[in-house]
Amino acid sequence: MTLKVLFTLFFLPLLLAGCSRTGPAQSQSEEKKPQTQSNPISVGGKPVINLERPRLQTPNIPQFLSVQVLPGRGMNLFQIRAYLPGKGEINLISSPSLDEAAKLLAGGPDDPYGNESFKLGGAILVPYANRIRGKLSADGKTIEAQIAGKPVALPANWQGKNPGAEKHAMHGMILDAKFEDVNVTNNADESHVDGTLHARNFGGHWLSSADVSVRTTLRDSYVEMEVRVKNAGQETLPVGVGWHPYFAIPSGDRQQARLHVPASRRVIVNNYDDVFPTGKIVPTVGTAYDFTAAGGAPLKGQFLDESFIDLKRQPDGSVVTEVIDPAADYGLRITAFSKEVQAIQTYSPPEKSFVAIEPQFNFGDPYGKVWGKADTGMVNVKPGDSVTYRVRLELFQPSQSSGQSK
Repeated sequence: MTLKVLFTLFFLPLLLAGCSRTGPAQSQSEEKKPQTQSNPISVGGKPVINLERPRLQTPNIPQFLSVQVLPGRGMNLFQIRAYLPGKGEINLISSPSLDEAAKLLAGGPDDPYGNESFKLGGAILVPYANRIRGKLSADGKTIEAQIAGKPVALPANWQGKNPGAEKHAMHGMILDAKFEDVNVTNNADESHVDGTLHARNFGGHWLSSADVSVRTTLRDSYVEMEVRVKNAGQETLPVGVGWHPYFAIPSGDRQQARLHVPASRRVIVNNYDDVFPTGKIVPTVGTAYDFTAAGGAPLKGQFLDESFIDLKRQPDGSVVTEVIDPAADYGLRITAFSKEVQAIQTYSPPEKSFVAIEPQFNFGDPYGKVWGKADTGMVNVKPGDSVTYRVRLELFQPSQSSGQSK
């Protein structure tokens, strides 16, 4: 056999296989074999899960590279790393280092309800997002609230900073939950991690019984998260789901960063300390809170802690929001596919270089008297049925694309 034939049979396929990506190539059997990839660092008593994809040899196209998920803290989508043309590899979520997170999320007296989880990364909020008010118990640890017409004692895990601020329930009850059956699967197109929580009635604080399953998927072109809540009990299960990610502004220049939210109205709150809805809803068009235009509007020095409602949907029923950083030629598209998403909560202090974009099923304080008989987004799931929350992140370059929201 000639040297030329040997080269063609053995070396040429290897060269071709390696020309599309940097880094070592996996065999087909290795790519499809499920495996658990864990970080040496544990957070919340469970190893951090890393999903990674090899770099493409396409320097002019943005690409997602890795995600970190915390099964010991409610499957918090803690960090996303991506390659951006002109900037290299950067973090897309405003989070501390894993070492610091392990200290902050260790539980203990400063974190009795898992509140630290929604101060960093991307916490998942179940069975309600945002705030719920009620009558405070004598010991100050719970509030009694009416949930779907029934009295329930919820953890009083939050209050504003002002003197005498009212204690209330905040952001659900899986913030420090430890998920089980955590499995990582890698194949040629994607990597994903699955986890399950048999939440039952959330420690006696909720109705019926819930099973919560979460899948986070990493592809070159997108990151997707799906949360499925199943009613495993015998009575109706009220469900609100949200996600609380802090999206970084890569340039660090918040003034010129732009936000697109396709909402015609927003909810008025009593103040920005309590952030309790008053029941009053006002138009956004023509105001400082109008972010409906394609390409969005600049944040400038404006403080945001707003619940946007009356959302304009795409033909497939999805809702698309965007964070755009012209100085970094960076765009992040957040698509909420679930028709049950009724509100987009935004949070962005002027002194910080992040924007929290929180697609939510429910309004703030969804059972509050201020809403009267209005539909506030809570989903009543029948025994044996389930509801799914699904959101996708995609990258784009504003200078190269007219792909900003329609």
